[in-house]
Amino acid sequence: MEILRGLPPVTHPDLLVGTATSDDAGVFRLTADIALVQTVDFFSPIVDDPIAFGAIAAANALSDVYAMGGVPRTALNVACFPADGVPRSVLTDILRGAVTKAAEAGVVLLGGHTFADDEIKFGMAVTGIVHPERIWRNVGAQPGDVLVLTKPLGTGIVATAIKRQTGTPSEYGAAIASMIQLNAAAAQALGKVPVHACTDVTGFSLLGHAYEMAHGSGVHLVFESDRLPVLPGVRRLVADGNLPGGCRRNREWLADKVTIADGVAPDLIEIAHDPQTSGGLLVAVAPAHSRPALDALAAAGVAAVAVGRVEARDDAAWVELR
Repeated sequence: MEILRGLPPVTHPDLLVGTATSDDAGVFRLTADIALVQTVDFFSPIVDDPIAFGAIAAANALSDVYAMGGVPRTALNVACFPADGVPRSVLTDILRGAVTKAAEAGVVLLGGHTFADDEIKFGMAVTGIVHPERIWRNVGAQPGDVLVLTKPLGTGIVATAIKRQTGTPSEYGAAIASMIQLNAAAAQALGKVPVHACTDVTGFSLLGHAYEMAHGSGVHLVFESDRLPVLPGVRRLVADGNLPGGCRRNREWLADKVTIADGVAPDLIEIAHDPQTSGGLLVAVAPAHSRPALDALAAAGVAAVAVGRVEARDDAAWVELR
C-alpha cells in the first residue's frame, strides 16, 4: 500500500472495488446486474509434487474471487520456468494440476503467458462475476459480529517442514488436501446468510488479514487462541523449529497492531502469524446468523469454526489474540 500511495488514484464511476481497502480482488461494474471480479496471484513451489503445486496455485488464485462473493469464470495461466536444467514435463504436470482444479471450479482456461526465469513460479489471473449489490468486502465488520474461519491454519509451517524433510507423510497430506480444497463450497454456503465482511487468509496470516478487516471497518477483532483450528502435527512442528520466514515478517509488521494476551501458548502465537497458502475464508456475520452459517457450512462439508468476535474499538490495538 505504501508503494500505491505514490501513484495517482484510479477512479471510474463503474470501479466498485479498487486498491483503497486491500480487498482480495478488484470489481468493475459492467451492467446493473453484472460486475467483473479480477485478481492475479502466483508464487514459487511449496510442495515437491508438481501436479499438487499446480492445483494449490490454482485454488489459491481462485480463492480471491470466492472471497468477494463472486463466481470465477475464466483464467489465464502465469508461469515462470527455467530455460535449462528442469525437464519440461515438470511444467506440463504443473499445468495439469491447474487444469484439473480449474475444471472442478467450472472455470474455463483461456491460455496464459510463460517467462524464462531461474526459479519456477506459477499462478493464475482469474476473472469472475458478482452482482454489484452482493459484493463481499474485507470491510464492514460490525461490533457484535461472530468471526468464522473455514480452514485450519499451519500451511506455511508444514511447507517449511517439507523443505527441511521433517514431519510425516500424513501431516504433509493433510496440509496439501487443505490447500487444494476450493473455497467454492464455503462461499456458496455463506451465501445463505448476510455477510458483513469477508477475506481469504493467505500470506499475511490470520492476524494480518484480520488487521486489514479491523482497520478498514474501524473495529476491534478478538480471537480466542484455544478455538483456532490447526492442521495435524503443526503444533509439534512449531516446537521443532519449523517456522517460515513469513512468520517473523508478519510478527514484525503487526507488532504495533496486534496485542497478545498473557497466557497464550507460544506455538499458537506463531500459528496465528503463519503465512497461509490457499487458506480459508475469514467471515464476520451477525450473532443471529452465526449458527445458520456454521450449519450451512457443515452441511456443505466445510469444517468451519467460530474463532472470535468483533468489538467496538476504543484505544485498543486493532486485533487481539487471547
